[in-house]
Amino acid sequence: MIETAAREQINSDSLAHSDRIDFLRSYAFVGVHILAVATLLTGVSTPALVALLVTFWVRLFGITGGYHRYFSHRSFKTSRLFQFGLAWLGASAGQNGPLWWVSHHRHHHRHADTGDDIHPPGLRGFWWAHAGWIMSRRYDGYDKSLVRDLRRYPELRLLDQLHMLAPLSLGIVLFGIGWWLEVSFPGLGATRWQMLGWGLFVSTMLLYHVTFLVNSVAHMSGRRRYATGDHSRNNWWVALLTLGEGWHNNHHRYPSSERQGFYWWELDVTHYALKGLEKLGLVWDLRVPPPTAYREQTEAP
Repeated sequence: MIETAAREQINSDSLAHSDRIDFLRSYAFVGVHILAVATLLTGVSTPALVALLVTFWVRLFGITGGYHRYFSHRSFKTSRLFQFGLAWLGASAGQNGPLWWVSHHRHHHRHADTGDDIHPPGLRGFWWAHAGWIMSRRYDGYDKSLVRDLRRYPELRLLDQLHMLAPLSLGIVLFGIGWWLEVSFPGLGATRWQMLGWGLFVSTMLLYHVTFLVNSVAHMSGRRRYATGDHSRNNWWVALLTLGEGWHNNHHRYPSSERQGFYWWELDVTHYALKGLEKLGLVWDLRVPPPTAYREQTEAP
């Protein structure tokens, strides 16, 4: 029993050590914030603000429609080519590769708001759920058994290993566009550094904290339509910022549903975008909430 207790203490100490915030390991996450603030020194222009908005919303869809609704929950179908496009778009958001992201998200759904969850705000606090967990050492790797369905695609495995190529390529494109605007349209006042700073670094910083709201705020504040076994909540302003991901209690009750805003007044921009892609023949078999979703009108505590 003494040996068992000693092993348990060693394991506990090891986990506590791996949970510590590692700023050196988190150089990319921290660096994006520093460079985003430094962008204030470049000034701003209309093209730079347009780049900010476009790269923010398009890459956010890569997370919501790609990493989350398609890869994590398989809530619709698409071709292998468009699947890779969604994976690349999601990776360009700077939130690691698709296999890493999906594995951790599926683990979250299995253990939501319990001691085994990755980011339970009720147990670990707002900061841990929002960003602390990704700055620790514990979640460097991922459980491959949770993404067997995705690991059979060699291109997804390769992208997962080289995920930084996606935001890097975006940065090169933005820098090139800025250079071209400087030379061809100097009256616009845009520079290569503005386009890079606002279109990549400020945009990525905003993407981090907007998507992280789902892990933190959407498990702490809002209404609970369904009595799920977790603390997920429907939060309208998180939904507004995240293209519909804030209808989180709906999602935890019916995670396989592509649509997360179940009623017309529950704005779900990701769903509208996917319906548009469906009309173009790029995606199909979008899953809908079952009829029971509209009969369970109980307000959970």
